[in-house]
Amino acid sequence: MAMNEMKTKIEKSIKYFEEDLATIRVGKASPSVLDKIMVSYYGTDTPINQMATVSATDAHTLTIQPWDATTLKEIEKAIQKSELGINPQNDGKVIRLVFPSLTEESRKDLVKTLNKKTEDAKVNIRNIRRDILEVFKKQKKDGTLTEDDMKNVEKDVQKVTDDAIKDIETIAANKEKAIMAI
Repeated sequence: MAMNEMKTKIEKSIKYFEEDLATIRVGKASPSVLDKIMVSYYGTDTPINQMATVSATDAHTLTIQPWDATTLKEIEKAIQKSELGINPQNDGKVIRLVFPSLTEESRKDLVKTLNKKTEDAKVNIRNIRRDILEVFKKQKKDGTLTEDDMKNVEKDVQKVTDDAIKDIETIAANKEKAIMAI
């Protein structure tokens, strides 16, 4: 695993972190909160946005209009089983999700969830760092890497790691501001 591969893995990890945070709802309705909810569609777990049009009709309401009306009940069940905590309203043609305003307590709970996801992302970055250092230590042991080269590599790897963790903290701080904004 070379430095470029490490950077690629870190970029993917940060992108996943951002996508994961998009599922944490803030004060307004956003179609991205449904991204991780899967619906059994002809025996295959399918994301809602691949079987319906999802739109925010106002700041607190999402409308889900399935392309196949027979899937309404399945979508409704999947939303009820999810951790979203919102009861869907099915009128036979569309499903409406009305998001209540967040209370101070629910905002604090969301921040706790955010902090856990942030720590998980940092651990993932550190694991990538550990894996690349193992590769370079093996090269040093084999004699293909000198002591000076190893010191330079360790410095470079640590800088990339520190930058990635700083990025994660910035993303998390912005999300926390959005959650706590009233």
